[in-house]
Amino acid sequence: MNFDSADAITIAAAVRQGKVSAVEVTKAALARIATRNHLFNCFTTITAETALTDAAGIDREIAQGNNSGTLAGVPFAVKNLFDIAGLTTLAGSKINAENPAASLDATAVAKLKQAGAVLIGALNMDEYAYGFVTENSHYGATHNPHDLQRVAGGSSGGSAAAVAAGLVPLTLGSDTNGSIRVPAALCGVFGFKPTYGRLSRAGVALFSSSFDHIGPFARSVQDIATVFDVLQGEDDRDRICTKRPPELVLPQLKQDISGIRIAIAADYFTKGAEPAALAAVQKVADAIDVTEYVIIPEAHRARAAAFVITACEGANLHLDKLRSRPQDFDSATRDRFLAGALIPNSWYLQAQRFRRWYRDRVREVFQNVDVILAPTTPISAPLIGQQTMILDGEEILVRPHLGLFTQPLSFIGLPVLSVPIQRQNALPLGVQLIAAPYNEALILRVAAALEAKGVVSAPVILNALE
Repeated sequence: MNFDSADAITIAAAVRQGKVSAVEVTKAALARIATRNHLFNCFTTITAETALTDAAGIDREIAQGNNSGTLAGVPFAVKNLFDIAGLTTLAGSKINAENPAASLDATAVAKLKQAGAVLIGALNMDEYAYGFVTENSHYGATHNPHDLQRVAGGSSGGSAAAVAAGLVPLTLGSDTNGSIRVPAALCGVFGFKPTYGRLSRAGVALFSSSFDHIGPFARSVQDIATVFDVLQGEDDRDRICTKRPPELVLPQLKQDISGIRIAIAADYFTKGAEPAALAAVQKVADAIDVTEYVIIPEAHRARAAAFVITACEGANLHLDKLRSRPQDFDSATRDRFLAGALIPNSWYLQAQRFRRWYRDRVREVFQNVDVILAPTTPISAPLIGQQTMILDGEEILVRPHLGLFTQPLSFIGLPVLSVPIQRQNALPLGVQLIAAPYNEALILRVAAALEAKGVVSAPVILNALE
């Protein structure tokens, strides 16, 4: 078996059938990381000893004829804001390195382990999840496997790059304003942000509580669906987590999509982007005969309000440390938090009032459409250290504008999947599949149809090794 390119479902099936042992799979993953991670800087911690112990336990269960789990022997890693029992949760920061070790795994980590997956380590990120590039002054930049001179995106850059580079087939990240979708698009993998509150965030260091989601990265729609099904379910440890019963999406992937009403996001989502980003959306639309357009009203104001709310909530979480040890923050993170701390309370309240109004308007849009297509990012991956870019003839800052098309959708917790569009002799781009809350199954059915047609794909990138 080619461990570099096999998806999670294929690995798990081979382990359960005895074609390969979980220990062999784990050793192969650790070997890949040992020889390649220096190129990409994805991992901040590698849990080799516990991974091999867990893998050996899975092999014993299989030998005894016991249920080894849906993800038996599948290596996975998590953004380093997920608690891992026995390790300090860094959240990309220098300050958190002084904290005690976590006593429990985050709920999502525990659920994947219960399904037989083997935790390999923790992954690099923007400090406190505040950024779109994963250029971390404490732990270094994560490099895009498609071009090592370019960013992987953020804030879950290590999570996306680890999957794209074939280090592990599955990772977890978090998404506040696009921190799963942006790196998924720039690294050419699938990245899924389910409905707000659909998956437990217990044991996850939050950035902005009223926005934060968790979700998976993978190289196939089937893997995304499998992880989503494993992670569903209420959790008393997270008061935001829904009590809505799980709805398994994996069995629905092959259902016909002809009855799903799909439209292209017009107006705001067709401006301020490179032509290639818009062409990627059109490529997806043409593949499934989508000709209708829809307007998500006031998306530009939703993005502005999202900036205000996340800046305020993020600054509030770190106010004590901003006062006592500002020099220990990444300078870019510190300055954004300080700006957030200075935002008037009236702005925050007005942004929240607008948020309720905007949610109701978008609900009206979804009365006439089931899935909406939009670009994930306005450009492909910029260079590491690049400060500005030219869009529509105007020079603008790179970092905030990578979330141009993701922020208005995070604002009201919509489920969104970024699907990868591979381009010959060019960097990948992503297209967002957007639905109304709790309609993850519709998104994944459309994605599965696109994958079956060969329109979206996430091959392992080995160019950096050649």
